[in-house]
Amino acid sequence: MPQPEAVYYDANKAMSEAVRTMMRMDAEVAQEAAAKSDAGFLWDFWYPAVRSMEIRGQNLLRAMLLEVPLVLGRTSDGRPFAMRDSCPHRGIPLSYGRLDGNVVECCYHGWRFDACNGQCVEIPSLSGQDKLKVERIFAGHYPCEERDGYVWVYMNAPGSKLPDTIPAAPGLTVFSDKYKITRLSCELPSHIDHGIIGLMDPAHGPFVHQSWFWRKRGSIHEKAKQFEPIPNGFRMSPHSPSTNSAPYQLLKKITGEPVTTTIDFVLPNIRTEEDRSGKLWFSSRATVTPVRRDLCRIDFVAAWNLFFLPVSIFRIFGKIFLRQDQETMIRQAEGLKHNPRLMLIDDADRPAKWYFALKASLIESRRTGAAMVHPMDGPVALRWRS
Repeated sequence: MPQPEAVYYDANKAMSEAVRTMMRMDAEVAQEAAAKSDAGFLWDFWYPAVRSMEIRGQNLLRAMLLEVPLVLGRTSDGRPFAMRDSCPHRGIPLSYGRLDGNVVECCYHGWRFDACNGQCVEIPSLSGQDKLKVERIFAGHYPCEERDGYVWVYMNAPGSKLPDTIPAAPGLTVFSDKYKITRLSCELPSHIDHGIIGLMDPAHGPFVHQSWFWRKRGSIHEKAKQFEPIPNGFRMSPHSPSTNSAPYQLLKKITGEPVTTTIDFVLPNIRTEEDRSGKLWFSSRATVTPVRRDLCRIDFVAAWNLFFLPVSIFRIFGKIFLRQDQETMIRQAEGLKHNPRLMLIDDADRPAKWYFALKASLIESRRTGAAMVHPMDGPVALRWRS
């Protein structure tokens, strides 16, 4: 018969093994949870949250970026601000509260926060005997800037501190003092990665955007374009635009000079295009912003000094383009529900490959502190048919 000490030892051994097994299981569950929680977003960048015109007076506006709920508004002097839409007391959305000059007040217990830095300035329920230091309490707060009719928010990673220096929010490049400008947007039911590689895809035009005013399927021909690396992105070097696109040919006839197009893509989500012919120019920026891991939004802004192009006419055709892209992404989302195996080809899908490589390199650089490695060694020519 085993001695009591031996029984005690064996029981402890069994318990230790059970605990170790549970710890291993907990670690595996934690790893799986971490993998599921990684939505593939790029943090520490500016993202457009809402149109400037949407924030009026003392109203509070809700938005969501990178699955972070935000409340936005304007202080009494007109400055936009962005805070996490959650009171640090009980978690109720601050957007249900009210804005009083430069202070956001929670609707639940009246806690008040400075809209410009998120610092708590008052807790009405505190008595004279309470020693709680109100000024040490902060609601989540994000840097905010206005550019080109949008309110941009700098989204630093949850739980991280803001960097010592933050670059200015992106601005649209213009080439004269007087110009027309317009903005369009649409939502795509897809992950940010699918939205972005769709944005830069050079081969879908004749199929998705075929129309009498742009191009026809029968106009497909081989193209060769030069690409070059730029910081955090790549550039389709200045070139003559497609001969099968009517608007470019019209511009050439009007000015009597060649049309030159330059297209850039820069992390995390920005595609810019500049078209110039003599003194006439057209400049656009498209961003694909992650709202949730299954939803993103295209924000498109364009400016031009083309005297023959009214804003109303451009918006008609611009909406057609965006609707065509949106319908295509809706159809793609239907197929992606079943997790099919996907493939990328050369050369038409090389920009997509560069995007994924740039994204991975940036994440690795931030993790290790090593310099970011660009996937392009230098200029390269790509060929495809479209």
